[in-house]
Amino acid sequence: MTNQTVFFGATDSPMTDDQLRHAPGRIVQVPTVIGAVVPIYNVSGAGAELKFSGPMLADIFLGKITSWDDPAIATLNAGAALPHAAITVVHRSDGSGTTFIWTDYLAKVSVEFKNRIGVNSSVNWPEGVGAKGNEGVAGLVKQTPASIGYVELAYALPNRIAYGAVRNGAGEYVKATVDSVTAAAQVPMPPDLRVSITNAPGKGAYPIASFTWLLLYENPQDKQDARVMVDFLRWALTDGQKYCPGLGYAPLPSEIAKLAVAALGRIRT
Repeated sequence: MTNQTVFFGATDSPMTDDQLRHAPGRIVQVPTVIGAVVPIYNVSGAGAELKFSGPMLADIFLGKITSWDDPAIATLNAGAALPHAAITVVHRSDGSGTTFIWTDYLAKVSVEFKNRIGVNSSVNWPEGVGAKGNEGVAGLVKQTPASIGYVELAYALPNRIAYGAVRNGAGEYVKATVDSVTAAAQVPMPPDLRVSITNAPGKGAYPIASFTWLLLYENPQDKQDARVMVDFLRWALTDGQKYCPGLGYAPLPSEIAKLAVAALGRIRT
């Protein structure tokens, strides 16, 4: 976007103030759908659906919890037959919005994770093996016994790979669904439409959720392409929202969709 080699962009990690300052023109960031990142795992014989807390996930990805029968995991999953097997951590090897959402959440629930790893689309993981893309992580976890990773819900569902429930701010263990992801988006939306909804408060909210944004210049060079894109976005933010659940995403709350449509009016076509 900054180099203007593309006329629109897409991201799960909204542009920062510094990035916006370095862009050659004003950029509109339009939320389009709500996605979720889920902890996926391959644990033979676990039986019951596994439950995770945020601090537990942080400790696994910090390399502090190294075995599936660790008391921290076993206590929360009393009904599961957890093996005495070393945990293989699988993370993204490439920069990604999925990693940004995952680290944004873990940094909110673990001070150690925030200080050691931080929040970014690409970080230095102290543990595990890397794979490219959501599809790479999903594939590697599926092939690797005793592994754990993180992918978008949209990749966990078609790959038929197990993913766990995560404890939210209300103390509930919640699985990512259209309803639980939508519940996470019940937050005030700032004028620039940039907001983090990880670890959102409220009952029923899945804690590792995020808007995903499209980025367009307010005064684009190619007016014809801009008109086509704005027309598409108006459809996507209205009638197109009904297709979200079938693709593994949650639709925008109606009031946020209206704000997003209004933001399109800033684009000069």
